[in-house]
Amino acid sequence: MSIKISRIESMLAITLSIIFIIASIMLSVPLYYGFITGIIFTSIILLKNGYSLRKLLSISISMLKEAKALYAVILLIGATTSVWLASGVVPAMMYYGFSYMSGMNFLLAAFIIISLISLFMGTAVGTISTVGIALLGIGKGFDIPAGILVGVIVSGAYIADKISPISGLLNLTLTTVNKSYKEIVKAMLPTILPVLFITGIIYYIIGTGYTQTNVQQILSYQNAIKGGFNVSPILLLLPVAVFIIALWGIKTIPTISMGLAGGTVFAVLFQNTPITQVLKAVLWGYKGATPSPELNAILFSGGVISMVEVVFVVMGAVTLVGLFEKSGIIAPIIERLITGVTTKRKLILRTGIISGLLTVITCDQTMGILLPGKLLQNKYEELKVDKAILGRTISDTGTIIAPLMAWNINALIIKSVTGVSAQSYWIYGVLCYVFPVVTVVVGVLEGGKVWSRNKNLSG
Repeated sequence: MSIKISRIESMLAITLSIIFIIASIMLSVPLYYGFITGIIFTSIILLKNGYSLRKLLSISISMLKEAKALYAVILLIGATTSVWLASGVVPAMMYYGFSYMSGMNFLLAAFIIISLISLFMGTAVGTISTVGIALLGIGKGFDIPAGILVGVIVSGAYIADKISPISGLLNLTLTTVNKSYKEIVKAMLPTILPVLFITGIIYYIIGTGYTQTNVQQILSYQNAIKGGFNVSPILLLLPVAVFIIALWGIKTIPTISMGLAGGTVFAVLFQNTPITQVLKAVLWGYKGATPSPELNAILFSGGVISMVEVVFVVMGAVTLVGLFEKSGIIAPIIERLITGVTTKRKLILRTGIISGLLTVITCDQTMGILLPGKLLQNKYEELKVDKAILGRTISDTGTIIAPLMAWNINALIIKSVTGVSAQSYWIYGVLCYVFPVVTVVVGVLEGGKVWSRNKNLSG
């Protein structure tokens, strides 16, 4: 349908939709109300410009259907978190972790551990909802504030979306810019190495303030875990098995499903929990019943039911994004940002701005990958910049900043799993905002080198 939406109306639809979403957060009302309001207002603008109600419904339904796998992942995460708690898997990881990590610089160690695990699991939210929950519990036992802990865990977990060979988002980036994994990784090294170094140093410095261990409190937590669960090293085989399954390249839904099934078996065999109680935990959540009230507050999950609101938010987000994309509302903004770009430095900077802006507007990383990845390829060819740099810049900006915004789907899942909002952890999610800075700096330096080389050749 070739209907042109004016730039003013495009900006109005996007700006007001963002205002509605932010207002929902500030007023502490369900976020999907903000999306619904944005959908209604955007639909009014499109109807005014000649779109039929039937066409708008068709776009909405098609977008909702496309996201069905995401709904399944979200619900599975809620179920798996509860089962891993009820089965004793997470408590066992905490029990042995208290002994092993006592006296360490916990923040730096947690960042390294979660980064390595996420690299092989290939999913940031999957890593956070399993191993991340255990590290969060251990860190709380060391009296480290939850906001700091979740920030560190988020930083490490989003290495998965950045560079894991089995990450759905990275593979989407590879496909969009038509580059191989080897080419993209080679292009990423100039940014990822300094980012990991800077992030590690920052966490080491912050972590030095939390190296003193309250031995008595740790012992009381360990005793409480033993009082509430049958603890065995065998329970650690489940996270190891999930790690190996992910390493083999099994996709996210089967991997999480196997973790859920394994947790159910362990709950019945090791904790003597009736299957009806396990199913109740899956649906309605789990709360620890150890002798320690403080520990019980850590061993908590809302189950599938707690994820239903997140699913509603996702449905609102994908519908609004579909209306923006299919109607061309986004196009005038991208065109304006591209206009006047004549140098490689400006191109890399504008790529980062466009990708990040789309992630902010659409509440998901997909559009921040697809639209700039498709629309900017001709510009990269025109200025003779390798499209691997396009892929790297998108990954370093739009992909990596997603968990920092409270209205983003990633942040909503993280809050549901950890109980910590983006407002509390974003400042400590160091890797997620160091990446955009470093990629712009590296891009400017690389652009300058290429420009100087071309100038010398022409001279």
